[in-house]
Amino acid sequence: MSRWWTTRTVGRAATALGCTLLCASSVLAQVAGYGDKQQGENRGDELPQVLQRVGVTQKLNQPLPLDAQFVDESGKTVKLGDYFGKHPAILTLVYFTCPMLCSEELDGLTGALEMVKLTPGKDFDVIVVSIDPNDTPEAAAKKKEFYLKRYGKPETAAGWHFLTGQRPSIDQVTDAVGFGYVRVPGPDGKLTQYAHASSIEVVTTDGKLAQYYLGVEYSPKDILLGLVEASDNKIGSPVANILTYCYHYDPQANKHSLVIARVVQLGGMVTMAGLGGFIFLMFRKDLKLGRDHDLTKKENG
Repeated sequence: MSRWWTTRTVGRAATALGCTLLCASSVLAQVAGYGDKQQGENRGDELPQVLQRVGVTQKLNQPLPLDAQFVDESGKTVKLGDYFGKHPAILTLVYFTCPMLCSEELDGLTGALEMVKLTPGKDFDVIVVSIDPNDTPEAAAKKKEFYLKRYGKPETAAGWHFLTGQRPSIDQVTDAVGFGYVRVPGPDGKLTQYAHASSIEVVTTDGKLAQYYLGVEYSPKDILLGLVEASDNKIGSPVANILTYCYHYDPQANKHSLVIARVVQLGGMVTMAGLGGFIFLMFRKDLKLGRDHDLTKKENG
């Protein structure tokens, strides 16, 4: 079973709204070694240990490894640099057998692009790189077909690229982007799934990271602005480090349910405290206005 986690690195306070918000810091952007795959126990409201090795470190102005080799959805061997030189690009790192988060990320991106008045293949490219070396061009082709159909503009097919590759090339890209992820067991107990965060990156025409957008829902206005600036090779600013995580855990052991419950409880307490404070302030304001009104009547009477 997969679970989403959302975290913001702005202190130890946490709230729950839609996805679970937890406090954490970004970690090294590389896949963990096979000896560090244990999910580990969590205590209290701490982020599960498996997610403490996962994150996105924003590396603005970092060049991508344009010589890194991949295979596109048609089975053709390509280099990452083949998609740069004329247009900016949107880059996203997923894997095609992901049971939950990757599809939500691509859904969010596609939905946002429907409202962006630019054309893939003409004004920018969409580059989707799998972090799983076991993914195949056939799987990439199915993903491209699905999202191109969802986008509703088949004539833009040349602007969508779904790439698979081997670990060295994948590592080059994830290291450059600052994308940390960990292999975890699937339902069969085999290391076939990945704990990872969700983000998309806007890349300049010369292949440098210009802007990060985190989560699974993206503002069309922000994407448009990012692409326009990246087309002039301008570098953006860091964004709030709000991360949406996907990872696998054992539903029989239910190791992490206590964390979810406590964070939801804390979110409810914060919401109630905020609402109570607002009501109290409005009550005091109304009371003061009533007193001032009574005083004015007495003075004029």
